[in-house]
Amino acid sequence: MQTTEQLKALLYKNETVADTAPEALAAAQEFCEGYKTFLDNAKTEREATAYSEKLLLDAGYRAFVPGQKLEPGAKVYAINRHKCVLAATIGTKPLEQGFHLNIAHIDSPRLDLRPVPVFEKEGLGYLRTHYYGGVRKYQWPTIPLALHGVICRADGSKVEVCIGENENDPVFCITDLLPHLSAKQNEKKLSEGIAAEDLNVLIASQPIADKEAEKRVKLNILGMLHEAYGITERDFTRAEIEVVPAFKARDIGLDRAMIGAYGHDDRVDAYPALMAEIGVQAPAYTTVCVLTDKEETGSDGVTGLNSMYTFHFLQQLCAAQGADYITACKAAKCLSADVTAAYDPTFADAFEPDNATYAGRGVAIYKYTGSRGKSGTNDAPAELVSYLTSLMDRSGVVWQIGEMGKLDLGGGGTVAKYVANQDIDTIDIGVPVLSMHAPFEVVSKADVYMAYRTFKAFCEDAD
Repeated sequence: MQTTEQLKALLYKNETVADTAPEALAAAQEFCEGYKTFLDNAKTEREATAYSEKLLLDAGYRAFVPGQKLEPGAKVYAINRHKCVLAATIGTKPLEQGFHLNIAHIDSPRLDLRPVPVFEKEGLGYLRTHYYGGVRKYQWPTIPLALHGVICRADGSKVEVCIGENENDPVFCITDLLPHLSAKQNEKKLSEGIAAEDLNVLIASQPIADKEAEKRVKLNILGMLHEAYGITERDFTRAEIEVVPAFKARDIGLDRAMIGAYGHDDRVDAYPALMAEIGVQAPAYTTVCVLTDKEETGSDGVTGLNSMYTFHFLQQLCAAQGADYITACKAAKCLSADVTAAYDPTFADAFEPDNATYAGRGVAIYKYTGSRGKSGTNDAPAELVSYLTSLMDRSGVVWQIGEMGKLDLGGGGTVAKYVANQDIDTIDIGVPVLSMHAPFEVVSKADVYMAYRTFKAFCEDAD
């Protein structure tokens, strides 16, 4: 007969990093200082790409040249249309024995300016927006906002825009109705309290001096933009301007154990994946890190993972090494890194506690994502789950496994299915997030560090 203690040892224990690996907490604090800097410099996918490219160049990576044979240990990278990063370190084993692929996305829910955004109403100047990704619209009014992006002028030249991040910059905002007059608004469903057409960014209020002119505030806006950037209203049709929160990443709590910021989804996985790739030296398997765009809108388009750009890169790597691409994919493994929901006691009825993931309990594995009946998901095979969990255990990684929430409440997908469709074994991992998709999300530093430790172990694995 087994004793109670022997039986207790059979239980799956979901324990905190603080209890399981307290020695890792100081390292997590240090690692996350670099992550916070990354967040502050990478509020758009273009900025994340540019900052990542700088890190890669500083680490000795060189531009990938198709057809150029690469020796083991060589580090190369490529940029796809200013919005995606592909970095690789050539392994000592032939590519036909497989490669280790880490993928995360660097786009985040936000507001984009419409093609004709500037308008004036009753003496106030606004910018019309079109929300991008799964935003909860009521969360965006009454917070400080910044403008980030690029404008292509009529002559073909480009100008970058960033207003609201410098302490001396103005910021912008979306207004909301005062509670004294909100009786009708209060009767609406939460999802309807702020409509898409209400997400207009207040940008100016001062008119030009000419009292006889029409649209005096709008003319003042266009005049200031022309003076600063040499653009006209027509140039907005050739622009990509994103409206994002103006605040910086900050420590959360007296213990500074968490980070509050815009864009954790999914830069919280992108940065650890990139740092693991940069740090690997002479791996057994060729490592490839991909930071992709368009995940929040379905991964379509030339910068989304549902296109072929990543797999063209892999094909060219194989061709340069004389390796068969199909054979390499069959032997490859991929960590599809994206965030998952952290159990929130305030909204406990949205979760099933035994299958939830928790902030502070390590990086999360989720065998499948998708919606309700596993719709739109890659369902990782048991053998791959066993491989990854064994690797993490050997490497001292604190991990947990679960699902996003109660099954019939919704769900969410990742890029895993697009990789798996290429005949590559793929599993989802990621950092649990509180207030996911909000302008200010929260993560545990310990979980961020355990994500990095996972990517590092995966890059260095020789089995």
